[in-house]
Amino acid sequence: MRPLGIFSMVGILGMSALAQQVSSQTPAPAKRIVIAATTVLDGRGQVLHNARIVVEGSKIVAVDKIDDTRAGPVDYDLRGLTVLPGWIDAHVHITWSFGPDGKNAGQGGTTPEATYAAASNAWLTLMAGFTTIQSVGSPADVPLRDAIARGLLPGPRILTAVEPIMGRGEQTGTPDEIRAFVRKQKAAGADLIKIYASGGMTRGPMTMSQEQLNAACDEAKKQGLRTLVHAYRDAVRAATLAGCTEVEHGLGASDDDLKLMAERGTYLDPQAGLLLETYLQYKDRYLAPPYYTEEGFAAMKALIPAHQEFIQRAVRVPGLKIVYGTDAVAGAHGRNAEDFVNRVGAGVDPMAAMVSANSLGAEALGMADQIGSLAPGLQADIIALDGDPLKDITAVRRVVFVMKGGVVYKNAAHSAMPVHAGALP
Repeated sequence: MRPLGIFSMVGILGMSALAQQVSSQTPAPAKRIVIAATTVLDGRGQVLHNARIVVEGSKIVAVDKIDDTRAGPVDYDLRGLTVLPGWIDAHVHITWSFGPDGKNAGQGGTTPEATYAAASNAWLTLMAGFTTIQSVGSPADVPLRDAIARGLLPGPRILTAVEPIMGRGEQTGTPDEIRAFVRKQKAAGADLIKIYASGGMTRGPMTMSQEQLNAACDEAKKQGLRTLVHAYRDAVRAATLAGCTEVEHGLGASDDDLKLMAERGTYLDPQAGLLLETYLQYKDRYLAPPYYTEEGFAAMKALIPAHQEFIQRAVRVPGLKIVYGTDAVAGAHGRNAEDFVNRVGAGVDPMAAMVSANSLGAEALGMADQIGSLAPGLQADIIALDGDPLKDITAVRRVVFVMKGGVVYKNAAHSAMPVHAGALP
């Protein structure tokens, strides 16, 4: 990638949005924006018709019915589209990219190419309608998060785990050492704590003891941080008993494990296919032992139905809170919405799929009072789709309008939209 590539991209696509975020020493009055929409999904499971959304500054100030008494100028006419809150992806790896040689470069790179690639990933993710993501995680997430928050780069709101706790049995550390590591991440600016508590999708025992998990999740809670636990099989129950906030993946959990999660209020973040499809699509770029082997790739295709069967079981558990997370890696950024298609294909109700990435996702992040719904007082994170995802879930691929925090980053003609907001060659 040429050094000027990302700046050229930002200049062409995002400079007008960035300009709106630059403030002088004397703040200007909040700009008032009126959006008209015929179909609105409020993020909480309700459908509104013929609505007017009023935005001032970064927040929504009114959502009301359009009638003659409220007739007036409209800044963005989104009638004929489906309007809903910006989506939340609870599990991405935003700095994962392919290197100059086309091969998987992983995360955490500090070269100019890696930096530009991470900024590009953020842009593609925002263009795909995801206005908030949770990156879990790499220290390289932090400067990207902060640059976006300051308005220096366009991208989704980022929450990061910085460095995860890597479960390695006794080598993970004593409970006191684990508590110290949690405090270290808090000091480094972590928004949450990521914990690897088990092996991979198909095999491997727990990599942390119950006592170690208890210490990690308890200390995080004391520090005001949530915990996301990479867990398969027995580790799902262990993470739930430890009082951890959210289980990532979950494959191999029994129905009793899922019922316990529902009883304890533990969130579940399963994946429905995008991750494995991405690995298979870019096999030649990922293939590199010991983690990406021919044997592993041979098993991946068969694992997609297993993940979907797991989701089918999970949705039948009353009260289980299932959020939306894709585990997006290199090759998946900008295609995050594909897991909606996979989830609905597995039998998930389309409205439940939308809510999982809106109000329920915001609740899991502890941000329900800020994002995830179209309601007065919340951030003006608003997207529009060309089509109705409740009738045709593939409409999630056609994001034609993106507003984040009151700033419009995308307002595209319907005919100008590709299948995905961004895709690699």
